Amino acid sequence: MKPEAASALFAGPFALATLSAPEGPAFPALVTPDAQVLDLRPALGGTVPTVRGILEAWDSVAPRLAVLAGDRSLVRRPLTEFRVHAPVEPLQVFQSGANYRQHVIDLHVAHRAPGDERPEAQRRAEAAEIMDRRAAEDLPYVFIGLPSAVTGAYDDVVLPAWAEKPDWELELAAVIGRPAHRVSVAQALEHVAGYTIANDLTDRATVFRRDMPQIGTDWLRSKNAPGFTPLGPWIVPASSVADPGDLRLTLKLNGETMQDESTRDMIFGVARVVSHASQTARLLPGDLVLTGSPAGNGMHWGRLLRDGDVMDASITGLGAQRTRCVTEVSR
Repeated sequence: MKPEAASALFAGPFALATLSAPEGPAFPALVTPDAQVLDLRPALGGTVPTVRGILEAWDSVAPRLAVLAGDRSLVRRPLTEFRVHAPVEPLQVFQSGANYRQHVIDLHVAHRAPGDERPEAQRRAEAAEIMDRRAAEDLPYVFIGLPSAVTGAYDDVVLPAWAEKPDWELELAAVIGRPAHRVSVAQALEHVAGYTIANDLTDRATVFRRDMPQIGTDWLRSKNAPGFTPLGPWIVPASSVADPGDLRLTLKLNGETMQDESTRDMIFGVARVVSHASQTARLLPGDLVLTGSPAGNGMHWGRLLRDGDVMDASITGLGAQRTRCVTEVSR
């Protein structure tokens, strides 16, 4: 799918993208809210051939990008002339699970223990207390994804033949701009260059190993098929996002709203998730930190992804992505 001009709207004066002309190589680009494109290769003197290269020099390059965005003498071309790729090729992908309060409460209530006959309202109140305690005393739940699962915001998503229950998970993704290792919560957002949209697809049927249930979750199998992480369409600088803790996430399936929630419902905010991941790993420029998905996944609705489905996902100020599902042809 090709982007429409309207889908270029985002907060702030510019965003970063990875684009390509027909038959041409991918290149880093500056996109303006009126859907015009500036090729950053000549604009930056050919010194940063990729968006990840820009992020590796973010502190020095970001001010130059702001100047370029305001320079109307530079030659720009319409976004509709280009293919939009994932905005960055990350070296590492960190994923946060069970991080939206209402979503986790719904799961708690849905999984009634055998013999628990208490009214739903009582069990929901209990779950709310658990969430309050978790936010105050516990740590975010973070695991690792594969960069090879990342694809563009308008690319088709191939549903593997083996995936019995493919599901959607719209998420806010923080993009690292400065290396971060053992940073405090207070320092964490200083290491975030910007934000983008991620749809962290999951095959629910393979989350747990049937042959070895005692070993727990199998995130490799359930989340990391090629194209299972549509990303973008662009990276909006953190300076243009007033409050990552107050953004609206909306996902529609074939035009019907399935997820519609604010990041205010997060149990652990962006800073806490980034800080927590950095306590173990060294976060690198271009890395993604996905921050969890709100209520409204396919399992909640009893409606999972199938051939021909179209997902429209948006987050306040970050643009929108549209992906179509295509079932893998069995060989």
